[in-house]
Amino acid sequence: MRHHANSEHPAPANQATRNDWGTLKTLLPYLWAYKWRVLLALICLVGAKVANVGIPLVLKELIDGLTITPERPASMLVLPMSVLVAYGLLRLSTTVFTELREFFFAKVTQRAVRTIALKVFRHLHALSLRFHLNRQTGGITRDIERGTRGISSLVSYTLFSILPTLVEITLVLGYLALQYDIWFSLITLTALVIYVTFTVMVTEWRTHFRRTMNELDSKANTKAIDSLLNYETVKYFGNEDYEAHRYDEGLKRFETAAVRSQTSLTLLNTGQSLIIASAVTLILWRATLGVISGTLTLGDLVLVNAFMIQLYIPLNFLGVIYREIKQSMADMEKMFTLLDQHREVADAPAAQALVVQHAEVQFSHVDFSYEAKRQILFDVDFTITAGTTTAVVGHSGSGKSTLARLLFRFYDVNAGAIKIDGQDIRNITQISLRTAIGIVPQDTVLFNDSIAYNIGYGRPGATQEEIIAAARAAYIHDFIVSLPDGYETSVGERGLKLSGGEKQRVAIARTLLKNPAILIFDEATSALDSRAEQAIQAQLKEIARNRTTLVIAHRLSTIADAQQILVMDHGRIIERGNHVQLLAAQGAYAQMWERQQARQEEASGEQLSA
Repeated sequence: MRHHANSEHPAPANQATRNDWGTLKTLLPYLWAYKWRVLLALICLVGAKVANVGIPLVLKELIDGLTITPERPASMLVLPMSVLVAYGLLRLSTTVFTELREFFFAKVTQRAVRTIALKVFRHLHALSLRFHLNRQTGGITRDIERGTRGISSLVSYTLFSILPTLVEITLVLGYLALQYDIWFSLITLTALVIYVTFTVMVTEWRTHFRRTMNELDSKANTKAIDSLLNYETVKYFGNEDYEAHRYDEGLKRFETAAVRSQTSLTLLNTGQSLIIASAVTLILWRATLGVISGTLTLGDLVLVNAFMIQLYIPLNFLGVIYREIKQSMADMEKMFTLLDQHREVADAPAAQALVVQHAEVQFSHVDFSYEAKRQILFDVDFTITAGTTTAVVGHSGSGKSTLARLLFRFYDVNAGAIKIDGQDIRNITQISLRTAIGIVPQDTVLFNDSIAYNIGYGRPGATQEEIIAAARAAYIHDFIVSLPDGYETSVGERGLKLSGGEKQRVAIARTLLKNPAILIFDEATSALDSRAEQAIQAQLKEIARNRTTLVIAHRLSTIADAQQILVMDHGRIIERGNHVQLLAAQGAYAQMWERQQARQEEASGEQLSA
């Protein structure tokens, strides 16, 4: 449920109701997939409540049957076996029907939770790179965790607490109205209306405390995860106390919100108890007057009292349930907001799978900007002939890496087109596009799993022999088998247990296993020292042979043999040609080459003097 109490911009009431119904409409198809289980559970639910309401009726018969009157002295009393047996059977039936209800519905609830959680997870992977660059992982995982738990709570509380309580209240009110003075029904109904109104009003008022707690909890969790992920950086700068203080600031704000939430809960519980206690007292007063006047028997007094006790428990629980449902809705709100996130890059309605023939890549007069006021690429136009290598060089911020992101279709171009074998990538399915492209990035991030898993990620389902073959081709097999656990060696979170060169070789093996038609090397060796770079560069050239390759380069010496070199500056291609042609042109490329050569000679001289 959307709660707008105490908010700055409250939405109209019908908006909140529509959102509530929207949430229920989302859940109902998943529940109705097991309609026979749902129907059996509902039958058991009604059966349990009918049996529960029948217990006070049997108690009345038992008390009246044992009451001594002038017409029935003590000597005439007999043991009412049939009534005792009926009492025991009704008690047992209540439990049996309740357990059967849980048995029939358990799978429905868990499947609904699983299906919606999977839907959110898939949707997150379908969102654009822009969303994921701005996200806070810790907060999102906590939102999903709370949201799925909220779904389970909502289904359970709605169907197994509110509905049974309404059935029981209806049965009790109906019986009281038909069999007794109208005051019994009026007192019970009035107390119920006041109770529900009070509970709704106070719960609406305190909902924003819960929402604030959620937000502060997510922020504190995000800060903690971010700090631990950057453990080494924290240590480098000796900022442990600073990080602890930052984390504690979040905890302090959460503590304040939690105390307010608990204080308001105390007010709610006290008010509910006052309403129920007043109603029970008035009911017993009317029943006692009836017994004194002779219009009611002791059995009637026990019956009415038993009804009120039975109603008191679900009524009191109804308040708890309503609060839980409101909290579940608040918890689910953020998760469903993730589903509302716009898929910035989506497949066209009639998108076809990419058909790769020669794997020629063409950027045709491409303009692009991440933000409307800041254009990144201007009229970028080039073709990578099938089976050849094109390298892109330029200063940081010139737009080099943006080319790779556009080719992967992490973003759509603002103008122009990108084509593979003449097919505009906006008209083909993203999964077929990305299947055809392999990348070796500058910073290889690995899953916290085994080396075999990380290599096999290039093609899930690959055999161990294929994984080993890819590792051999990337010249990392010998290193892996030298480890105590071999291919089952854990790489640690984000691959921190491996060196930069080892991680790059795992990335190469992973790409080899994928066997793509098009390759992208996004500054794949710039983070390595010159010795590791030379060793890996040979493997990169080997896997690029006869494949269409886009190399985004930092060191010019690594792309000297590329068939085409593009020089970019501020989003524009300012020079193009091969290495020899660009040196002869004495332009920007030649200046970059001279500077890098001078730095290399200087570094070599320092090594010799050392």
